Amino acid sequence: MIRLLICTALSCAATTIYSQSIQQLHPVPFSDVTIEDAFWSPRQATVANVTIKACIDYTENKTGRIRNFERAATHKSGKFEGTYFDDSDVYKALEAIAYSLRNRPDAAVEAKADEWIAKIEAAQLPDGYLNTYYILTALDKRWTDMDRHEDYCAGHLIEAGIAYYKTTGKRKLLDVSIRFADHIDSIFRMANRPWVPGHQEIELALMKLYHHTGINRYLDLSKWFLEQRGRGHWQGSMWDEETAHLYYQDAVPVKHQREITGHAVRAMYLYTSMADVAAVTNDAGYMEAMNAIWEDVVHRNMYITGAIGATQHTEGFGDDYDLPNKDAYGETCASVGMVFWNQRMNMLTGDAKYADVLERSLYNGALDGLSLSGDRFFYVNPLASTGNHNRSEWFGTACCPSNISRLVASVGDYIYSTSADGIWVNLYVGSKTTQKIAGTKVNLQLETGYPWKGNTQLMVTPERKKAFSLRLRVPGWLNQPVPGTLYQYAENSKTAPRIEVNGKPVEYTMENGYAVINRTWTKGDKLSLQLPMEAKLVVSHPELKQNNNRMAIQYGPLVYCVESKDNNNAAWNLVLPEKPAFNVVYRPDFLGGINVINFTAPVTSIGADRKTVQTTTQTVTAIPYFSWNNRGAASMQVWLPLYVEEVRFNY
Repeated sequence: MIRLLICTALSCAATTIYSQSIQQLHPVPFSDVTIEDAFWSPRQATVANVTIKACIDYTENKTGRIRNFERAATHKSGKFEGTYFDDSDVYKALEAIAYSLRNRPDAAVEAKADEWIAKIEAAQLPDGYLNTYYILTALDKRWTDMDRHEDYCAGHLIEAGIAYYKTTGKRKLLDVSIRFADHIDSIFRMANRPWVPGHQEIELALMKLYHHTGINRYLDLSKWFLEQRGRGHWQGSMWDEETAHLYYQDAVPVKHQREITGHAVRAMYLYTSMADVAAVTNDAGYMEAMNAIWEDVVHRNMYITGAIGATQHTEGFGDDYDLPNKDAYGETCASVGMVFWNQRMNMLTGDAKYADVLERSLYNGALDGLSLSGDRFFYVNPLASTGNHNRSEWFGTACCPSNISRLVASVGDYIYSTSADGIWVNLYVGSKTTQKIAGTKVNLQLETGYPWKGNTQLMVTPERKKAFSLRLRVPGWLNQPVPGTLYQYAENSKTAPRIEVNGKPVEYTMENGYAVINRTWTKGDKLSLQLPMEAKLVVSHPELKQNNNRMAIQYGPLVYCVESKDNNNAAWNLVLPEKPAFNVVYRPDFLGGINVINFTAPVTSIGADRKTVQTTTQTVTAIPYFSWNNRGAASMQVWLPLYVEEVRFNY
């Protein structure tokens, strides 16, 4: 590395120029992808037509978030409504709006976003600072409490500014975020003033700003924040010192971390930014840490749904293999973070195992957070319920509604990637994109029955004959639920995809979970991919005690559950047969159109006299986990018992 002195209007500081990136893949952004998919298009339409409008209503009318900006625009102290981190929800809503406008233009929604942005700009102070809580309550106290989320809010502002610019070409919000980022840099890195962000987010946002602007200062600031951790700089917390360091991922420097600890969402944002920095700096220390932490998460601390964070006490991680079902926390935002982090790991390595985990979190742990109607949400995502869990219209801490909104609206970010020698398909989502490979434009059109059917067709149309590699992710769930030994299929099997080009089988090689097809492609080439799909039983590692003598059902990328709404108002009274005969049926008119899985099992019921019980063989219906609790409160189980272990009478 070499050092270069760069002077700006704000300051003059040494900035590092780094060698060529080690990043293997470059994801195709949402702005270059058009989604045309039977599964995702209706959900994106719901986000555009219902969810975003609910976010607007709560942000502007039912809470004081926009009023805070209006008052802050006077640059005088005054009444503040809500919680000190509420600015972030405005920014996340704007980011979701930006993605949604790309999918479904809406002049009224765009006008509302422009109105908000004008108010945000008016509230910004001349030195670039922008946080309505401190502007309205105690400006002299700004940057005195590491856990007051000033930098967290700034990070979401940066992400929103970039997204809105990419969709609309309007840069007002982007310029506001740049001024705030420059202010933060001048206060901390350039002054070498210790600071540990209490809630990670700004680090990954700064990396987005670096890639968007090409200005190294933002990369340097992101890395500087990372390197502040584990050096005794943390100040102020509701926790005792030892717990605080673990909770904030601050116990040791980031390069020395080997185990997942603390708050799950904060951890995901931290490791996402570490991956982003490592991709540019080629820092082996970051990679060694992330590889160990990723294995700790996936091999010992992840739910079968891809959710993470088992404990409510810290909204985070507990002991290895301690994954309670009914009391699971599994915050929606943490599953969103798993999507972010695993995408970055996939980019760095070109290994499909990260896309496998991304897909699991996306289709199960994250998607469960959004109702089919689009106006009800889960903050916590248990894997069992006795009927005491229900979706909410909103939350006092409202991070999840806008977070799941921006993820669904931007799912185009995760489908395709490119590398120097070709195109990669990571997710099977009906879509179109045009990419340039070694100077030649290549049009791609993907059609699929996923996740209900394993059939996918990909039209490959280069503008002229072109030799390049096409890599198709072969989903790990074909033969193993997830990487590692935390979950396995009850019966081992070896299943391979069938791949044809223009109706004829084509040779391919397997590399890191991708089927690699090297050929000279011509206009109209049609690739067909067949992924065998069947319902399979999953077992847990023996040390995961909560799942001993229980199994779960998986079909393709989807985890299934039994909900009382479909089973005579009961879900805790059945025993899974040793070898159930599963019958998979697609029902287009049910819960938005899903595959249901029917099987017969011993079911126990109370006799008419309420003094006896009886067990009969009945048909049991299982539904995708993400679709439960869309018909009101109900009991539910993901992990189904193999034996009757106890009989109790309530009192």
